[in-house]
Amino acid sequence: MDKKINEISVKEPDEVLINETPIKNLIYVIRGQQVMLDSDLAMLYQVETRNLNKAMKRNVDRFPEDFCFQLTREEYTNLMFQFGTSSLQESENTHGGRRKLPYVFTEQGISMLSAVLRSEVAVKVSVRIMRTFVEMRRFMANNSLVLSRINELEVKQLSYQKETDDKFEQVFHYISEHEEVSQKIFFEGQIYDAFSLLTELVSKAEKEITLIDNYVDVETLNILAKKQENVKVQIYTVKRTKLSPTDINNFNQQYPALDVDYTEEFHDRFLIIDGTLAYHVGASLKDAGKKCFAINKIEDRANINNILKRIL
Repeated sequence: MDKKINEISVKEPDEVLINETPIKNLIYVIRGQQVMLDSDLAMLYQVETRNLNKAMKRNVDRFPEDFCFQLTREEYTNLMFQFGTSSLQESENTHGGRRKLPYVFTEQGISMLSAVLRSEVAVKVSVRIMRTFVEMRRFMANNSLVLSRINELEVKQLSYQKETDDKFEQVFHYISEHEEVSQKIFFEGQIYDAFSLLTELVSKAEKEITLIDNYVDVETLNILAKKQENVKVQIYTVKRTKLSPTDINNFNQQYPALDVDYTEEFHDRFLIIDGTLAYHVGASLKDAGKKCFAINKIEDRANINNILKRIL
């Protein structure tokens, strides 16, 4: 890796800027993807835009087109016309127009960019950005059925204009009342997204949670701790697990009740909620988001029953 990436001048963290900048207003939809402008990211990360782009170009193999791309002149003009973005206007007014067309970064590109910059500010801001993407993608990325019933103008209003907050509520209500997407895929670096979904699934349990996972540790318990009170947890794992009796006792003192049994019957991971709702998880819960993996809902009740019979 080029050592020059560490030469970027980074200011002391501006906590007011980090905490108060409304990130959702800085996310745009271009080429059907949610993206953020290089100038907005530079402002949040407290570096110069040119230095941010230099860091990206020095590591260009880490930024394929689905991570980062340069706007065309037409896209740049449309963005200015539709949203009047402050960073673009400031650049236009101060410098008489940008000499080069701006770059935009998708969620995966932003995650990679924070890793390249390696600064305290980048870490703090990236956490906020990832949380914002999670909330916006909740109804945009996995609910095409809903969005297909809303015309293009309404989608833009739902995403970016304050006066349409009531429509946000309508969409979220529709999603909560309809069946969830049966398959979700997470790519490397989407650690918070994966953690958020797994804790959401765990919190659905009303009576019991059954987890089959050969590689469990304290990080697994951090996810299971998001369960509702009085929900029992049963883990089936291998004897060489990193989860110690002390870890189990500590968990039970605050989040009873957890029981761990050992089995060599399974290779894959399964999460079963209340004996009726089950998911096939492509990675151990402790590693979720560290590499590309998928979570699939098991629709066939007979398969769920067969899994439960096998562990019994």
